[in-house]
Amino acid sequence: MVLAIAGSLTVLVFLVQLIIAMFQRKALSFGFWTWVAAGQTAAWRLKWIAIPVFILTVWVARKLYRSIKFQPEKFCGVKYARRGIVAMVTVVMLIAFLIGVTVPARLENRRLAREAGIRANWYTFERALLEYRSLYKTYPADLKDLRERIPDPDGSLAAALATLDPTGYHPTADVAAVASEKSQRLRGAVIRNASIPPATDDMPPGSLAFTTYELRLPGEDKILGTDDDWIGSNGILRKYSDAAKGGVGRSVSAGVLQP
Repeated sequence: MVLAIAGSLTVLVFLVQLIIAMFQRKALSFGFWTWVAAGQTAAWRLKWIAIPVFILTVWVARKLYRSIKFQPEKFCGVKYARRGIVAMVTVVMLIAFLIGVTVPARLENRRLAREAGIRANWYTFERALLEYRSLYKTYPADLKDLRERIPDPDGSLAAALATLDPTGYHPTADVAAVASEKSQRLRGAVIRNASIPPATDDMPPGSLAFTTYELRLPGEDKILGTDDDWIGSNGILRKYSDAAKGGVGRSVSAGVLQP
């Protein structure tokens, strides 16, 4: 009776969860794959409670059944005990199978969710950079300038910057662009000084006009400097493994010439 009841309860618990999942899905049809999907939902709901309990029950049931086989003259209903064990083992294996076939898809969904979070932080950061450049005609020298100079009423920029490593941000300036801007300032210095007070110049005093930037974001391992990092530059976000290496010309970053 113990084995028969345990097997019946095991099947009953799974069937109840299966029916609940079916109604919650509000399926328009009751085809085979609809039941499979509902079974997968029921299996995931039972994974942390039912599977350990079922395994323990199967272990106890096996010991009881062995005692019945060794002393058949003291027991009756061996057929029902055997059916109870078969029912428990079948349900446990079915739950394990339904969970196993969905693991790859769930892992892929988690990967996409992590990438969506990285992209969301990137878009917030990129929006703040464009606003900074619109105001000061340059990209910020570091993330601290961006945090202090750009308004953040909803806190989205602060949340995005909290996920970024400041050492991964590298602003650069083309040497040709810097020379051209410097010559233009020299030619118009007298007129500008005569017409506009220095205090009205919206560029941060004493700073270099950065024209490009690169931001390196950590990937799934949360460690900056590994192959799963992301590279963002001038509105484009790519994986480090997919980013093209090398470049043309010379650039200056934070006052240091780079090839």
